[in-house]
Formats: sequence, structure tokens, C-alpha cells
Amino acid sequence: MDADLAALSELRERPGGTVRLTATEYAATEILLPALAKILPKYPDIHVEVIIDYGLTNIVAQQVDAGIRPGELVAKDMIAVRVSPDLQMAVVGSPSYFAERKRPKTPQELTNHNCFNLRLPTHGGSLYAWEFEKNGRELNVRVEGQLVFNSAGLLLEGALKGLGLAYLTEGHVRRYISQGQLVRVLSDWCPAFSGYHLYYPSRRQPSPAFSLLVDALRYRATD
Repeated sequence: MDADLAALSELRERPGGTVRLTATEYAATEILLPALAKILPKYPDIHVEVIIDYGLTNIVAQQVDAGIRPGELVAKDMIAVRVSPDLQMAVVGSPSYFAERKRPKTPQELTNHNCFNLRLPTHGGSLYAWEFEKNGRELNVRVEGQLVFNSAGLLLEGALKGLGLAYLTEGHVRRYISQGQLVRVLSDWCPAFSGYHLYYPSRRQPSPAFSLLVDALRYRATD
């Protein structure tokens, strides 16, 4: 029945149907929504369901059309389409937080700070170690603090409220840094990573609606 409905949808003059995607909060907000804003007004018969998930979703088993994850997490048997440039991490805290504490100059000095921990299924449910690199030297730091979250959005809100330091994607916090709501530290220690990719099974036959979405999401260096 699903296949018949999809075939009927493809016979329409305008692409239509529902596309189901899984993404992290950051990817959904900063990458997916801007792309959807380009195409959805032009194609009212296309519907998109966005599922926020930090795990490595089995998109076939979960009946999801595609996922958006950092490139290094995408399985080799998937088609991967780059949807963002390389990204960098950032350690941030509010001006009120740093009013009573010295800004760390090395990752080791984070032991003197109240840092937010992040617990994600992509790391086996364990707390995520903050990753640093400088001059070829890699360093993972198990930070300590009063708060543990499983959401990047809560990390950001906690940092804005002066409750501690957060380790987030630079794009997540850039506007708050420029507005003076957050202060960035250890920028020379924060490595870049391969950016986000849209992934889907190689055996999948893309519908016109899905193909439009892929093209809208595809990262182009001149974007």
C-alpha cells in the first residue's frame, strides 16, 4: 500500500508526500529548517516530519527516510551527502559566571570550573569527554560539575543562565557570543570536525520530494 501511494504521489504534477528525517537539535535548527524554508512554500504537497534524536538511528528499522549526523558517525554502507562545512567546537560561559572565576587557559584548568556534562546514546550512555587538540596533541577531558543533560539546548540555556561552562558547536553559540551573552574560552584548543551529512540507504529509490530536499540541503562551498 505504501509503495502504491508513493507511486501515485510521483505522478502528481508537483512533488508531494511525507519525508521523515532524524536529526540532532543543532542540525534541525541550523541546517534543516533553513533548507525547508526554501522549498516548502513552493511545494505545499510536501510534508516533513522531524525526529530529534542523538543516537545512531537505524533508519530502515525505524522507517525513517534519512538522518543528519556528523560525518564520522555515518555508516560506510550509507549514501552520505555533506550538508554543512567543517565545524568547530566552543567552550562558553556567561559574563556573570566569569565575573567570579578566572578564565581557563588550558583544558587542564577546567577542573577548577563547574562544567556541564552531556550523556548521549552515541557514546554508549556514558558521559561525553570534551575533546581538545593543539599542535597535534590530542586531549580528552572528563569534566565535572553539578549538572548533567542529554540535550544541547539545555547546555545552552544553562550557560546563558550562568550555571556553568558548556561545550557546544560554534554555530550553536556564535550569535550569543557576538551579543555579549556568552564568553568563549580555549578557542585555540577546540578542534574542527567533518561537519554534518545527510545519510540514507544506497538501495533507497528517492522520491521527487526527497530528491528536492536533498538538493536543498546539499552544502555548496559558495553558500
